[in-house]
Amino acid sequence: MSSEQNRNAQYPDGLRFGRIPITAVSPVVEDGRFPAKGIPGSDIAVGATVFREGHDQLGVSAVLRDPQGDVVQTVRMTPVGSGLDRWAGTLTPQTRGLHTFTIEGWSDLFGTWEHDATIKIAAGVDVELMLAEGAALFTRAADDRSAADADLFRRTAEALADTTRSVDERLAAGLSPEIHDAIARRPIRLLVTASPAYPIDVERELAGRAAWYEFFPRSEGATYDPETAEWTSGTFREATKRLDAVAAMHFDVVYLPPIHPIGRAHRKGPNNTLTAGPGDPGSPWAIGSEAGGHDAIHPELGTFDDFDAFVARARELDLEIALDLALQASPDHPWVQSHPEWFTTRVDGSIAYAENPPKKYQDIYPINFDNDPAGLSKEVLRIVLMWIDHGVKIFRVDNPHTKPVQFWEWLIAEVNREHPDVIFLAEAFTRPPMMHALGRAGFQQSYSYFTWRNTKIELEEYFTEISHVSPSYFRPNFFVNTPDILTEYLQYGGPAGFKIRAVLASMASPLWGVYSGYELFEHVARPGAEEYIDNEKFQFRPRDYAAAEAEGRSLAPFITRLNAIRRAHPALGDLENLSIHGSTDPATLVFAKHKETAEGKDTIIVVVNVDPHSTRESTVSLDLALLGIDAADLDENGTFLVDDLITGHTFSWGEHNYVRLDAHVEPAHILSIRRQR
Repeated sequence: MSSEQNRNAQYPDGLRFGRIPITAVSPVVEDGRFPAKGIPGSDIAVGATVFREGHDQLGVSAVLRDPQGDVVQTVRMTPVGSGLDRWAGTLTPQTRGLHTFTIEGWSDLFGTWEHDATIKIAAGVDVELMLAEGAALFTRAADDRSAADADLFRRTAEALADTTRSVDERLAAGLSPEIHDAIARRPIRLLVTASPAYPIDVERELAGRAAWYEFFPRSEGATYDPETAEWTSGTFREATKRLDAVAAMHFDVVYLPPIHPIGRAHRKGPNNTLTAGPGDPGSPWAIGSEAGGHDAIHPELGTFDDFDAFVARARELDLEIALDLALQASPDHPWVQSHPEWFTTRVDGSIAYAENPPKKYQDIYPINFDNDPAGLSKEVLRIVLMWIDHGVKIFRVDNPHTKPVQFWEWLIAEVNREHPDVIFLAEAFTRPPMMHALGRAGFQQSYSYFTWRNTKIELEEYFTEISHVSPSYFRPNFFVNTPDILTEYLQYGGPAGFKIRAVLASMASPLWGVYSGYELFEHVARPGAEEYIDNEKFQFRPRDYAAAEAEGRSLAPFITRLNAIRRAHPALGDLENLSIHGSTDPATLVFAKHKETAEGKDTIIVVVNVDPHSTRESTVSLDLALLGIDAADLDENGTFLVDDLITGHTFSWGEHNYVRLDAHVEPAHILSIRRQR
């Protein structure tokens, strides 16, 4: 009898339960209607509830298949908890494409015999019967093995049947380390039952691991003439010079707000005033003028040749350009004349402008997708493909939650069918069901609620959610600020607050980002608003980064260090491996990331004082099992060494550790466990 017997007879006569029941498989998004998300080399936690009748031992495996259907990884799963019938394991796809995974449950013949024989022989019950059954088991299994294992199994069967040896010697032969190694490599299985195959879309690395930097090209090199009180816009040629500094901070993606012509009608002035002067540039999100729309470049920024040179220089520096895709129009956009049906017309004949109470955007007309969905969809696809032809592979989508989810599912699928490298980021600060639906629809990543999670309790809850509840369909990009968002924490937290938020974002999520000016501690808000005074959305804002760094007024060296740590430590590139650990102080947050690779274990412990105004003392308690720490990592005192990757200090730590963090000196430890080699 083959050890794989009944593999193809799992669900006879249309029954829903297989011979071995398998339920509650994860990660499965809406019963497999949408694929779970993955990136090459990232660990994906898999789980299932698997059980069987009676008392025989059960085995469970997770099997990963590549896009061609070939098995590329099989992992033996382990039970979770006691008496829950829940099993867990980890799959790590190495290549891109639409993979599938299945859960296999099976009768563990060796495990059953080992369990019964160990108990009964120790009790003197059915001794010869147990040894004979072991001999028969290995004899049968030898016929289905490689030459080396077949020889080992036959010798073991002979030893179990050899009555000239003692009972203990015979049993020991059946439980030898060599036998356990062979069984671990390939278990002896019967009644193998597989779950349905569930999809995992493994996308390129920047879809799930990247550091983003946002800046406005028009501010780079912009000049002001005090005699005429007029500004001259920066250009792509000037903005190209900024790329070297961004690359030096180890960012991966440069995100540009819209670069298209800006309308004149209802143009906003400084700080979102309703009256703009003749020299005010207007909001880049008020797209469209007589110079063109979404397929044009603002004449003051330069030409398509200038943009292509900008993209080429970014590539030379291992940077990618992300372009804003804002599906809206100024009253001067060519669409308003050529396709008025693409907008909402009020009963008085006027076109409705955008509103997000209490905010009003008189300079922007939102798109109406209901009047001509086919025509509008075709036009948007044309625009996206045009920018792809100019080297753009990443799109930050403005307010996708104000457009139909169905449209995004269609658009992203159409684009990714021919251009699987293209990534879409959802700028969707909205209700959770919509944010999660956009992830299911295909958005590779999304803005998140991190921006407003500040306290220890809030952060613990949110970090647990994004790493253990929603990672199969929602990849959060932890932006610390945006042109629209300057939180009270940053307004009043001082330089310590900026450091704290940068540590939290860069260490907790594989995706994080900053909007330029963050490294200069820009923190003054427009009165009564959660956004910057002299907001760059409505005016030029050139910055002297070099002078600030030379004078010690820049966070750039600290950000550079954070990004270097991210690149050096594989554990920080995964989303699902975050664990929360304890501290006695209500403002001291402790979390860790652990990953095992072919090169060894990589473990990062982050301890953060989230109170930017004070010094906090705490006892930090670690769950050593979650950190992958075993006896080999501990010295005679039960401690291990950790290196602080920020300060360079080394500490001896154990399960419980005293920590003191002065927010005004160094508000955080980023600790790497030093492993015994």
